[in-house]
Amino acid sequence: MPAPRGRDLELTRRRLRDWFSGVLPDAREIRLSGLAGPATTGFSSDTLLFDLEYRENGRPIRRPLAIRIQPTGFQIFPEYDLGLQFRIQSALAPTSVPTARMYWREQDPGVLDAPFYVMERVDGRIPTDRPPYHTGGWMTEIRSDERTAIWWSGLEVLARIHNLDWEALDLGWLADQDGRTPIERQLDYYTKYLAWTWDEKPHPTCTPALEWLTQNRPREQEPVTLVWGDARIGNMIFQNSQCAAVLDWEMATLGNPEEDLAWWIFLDRHHSEGVGAARLPGFPGREETIARYEYWSGRQTKHLDYYERFAALRFSVIMARVAKQMQAYGELPEDSDFGITNPCSRMLAQLLDLPDPAPSD
Repeated sequence: MPAPRGRDLELTRRRLRDWFSGVLPDAREIRLSGLAGPATTGFSSDTLLFDLEYRENGRPIRRPLAIRIQPTGFQIFPEYDLGLQFRIQSALAPTSVPTARMYWREQDPGVLDAPFYVMERVDGRIPTDRPPYHTGGWMTEIRSDERTAIWWSGLEVLARIHNLDWEALDLGWLADQDGRTPIERQLDYYTKYLAWTWDEKPHPTCTPALEWLTQNRPREQEPVTLVWGDARIGNMIFQNSQCAAVLDWEMATLGNPEEDLAWWIFLDRHHSEGVGAARLPGFPGREETIARYEYWSGRQTKHLDYYERFAALRFSVIMARVAKQMQAYGELPEDSDFGITNPCSRMLAQLLDLPDPAPSD
């Protein structure tokens, strides 16, 4: 596993050892072993994985843990609310949605140069983003029926998220009480996000896409549920083809659950069609996926085509920012046009009948 970019792991180990001695006053002989970062996913924050070992009242204790650290370098998102993730996952602990148990939240940036939280490390495997799981990694090595089981298990958990009583879980703070609908708030957010990402200049694909999405947004009252935001199997840990934990709640909000289903479908498309690869055998198709989701969630989809275009826009804005991050870290040349010609932007253009941003390919 590679270390998170730019982080001194030995210094981090010493700082964390001192910090744990404060939050675990009865612990003795504290040691952190196997400190590393995840290998194949994540653009927006540091994640550290390790085993915390110590003695308490003479007994040896070993706890597998993970730490999420607020980004301090070239950020992907305009704002990063680490507390939002901690609060959501804490609220979900007693529900049927599998999440990692949350332990501690540290808001003092003096410990690791940024706020962080500590949670349970759940064992299992995560479908890779790099390479996309349809093109490489362990998903290409398993049986077709195992891939089917992974897809259905993840989708069933997604339906569970949408069937939660978010008011009973006291998650109303996720929405601003400003009179706007959830999709109006989301469109405003991504309009500002694009302006921040693209230095207030028009983006050849994202700008007209935002105009179309604004003009064609659903006008009737829509259902409101907890929306995961980054709904995909690449944000789930699987054990024996079953979802053991849902990760990465940084994009969570309240809104139409079709937003999550559309993201689920579009991200899988991106990881296959978008990168010029066939979907692996065993993955259920779009219509079958929609039908199974409707059965599990107990609701019919009405605006899925719209939300698939919205998913493409959201991911295109994120990829435009990722391209600038990669340029800042020397992973792309300064004159790269990847922020315009990436596979996601090309798919967005196709969905909205816009000019292909990379027509020479």
